[in-house]
Amino acid sequence: MWIIFAVLSAVFAALTSILAKVGIDGVNSNLATAVRTAVVLVLAWGIVFATGAHQGLPAVSRKSLVFLVLSGLATGLSWLCYYRAIQMDKVSRVAPIDKFSIVLTLIAAFIFLKEPLTPKTIIGAVCISVGTLVILL
Repeated sequence: MWIIFAVLSAVFAALTSILAKVGIDGVNSNLATAVRTAVVLVLAWGIVFATGAHQGLPAVSRKSLVFLVLSGLATGLSWLCYYRAIQMDKVSRVAPIDKFSIVLTLIAAFIFLKEPLTPKTIIGAVCISVGTLVILL
């Protein structure tokens, strides 16, 4: 089941880039990010309340809350930078660099989470790195 959500995530991420590029025309990139974030906020809390997940809020530990807040800050900064980048250049040039985050995530997961770097993971990371360079050159 996770693979379905992963594929849907990729589809929606692709749509996000295209829709954002069209929507950001003539709009300050920070303002555009704020509008997008407000929509995400309403959607996420709507789903939380619709599914009853809000009842678990008191059980969230301080550690989890701190790391979720830090993750939110990283997401916000990523979105601000991404929107500014697509405002300045083509989505087809910005997206591959943005998706290089996959390689950075694999490295960080190895260092901080002790997740293994298998031969398949390393080959995939090299392919992504080479693909990113090919698109940019």
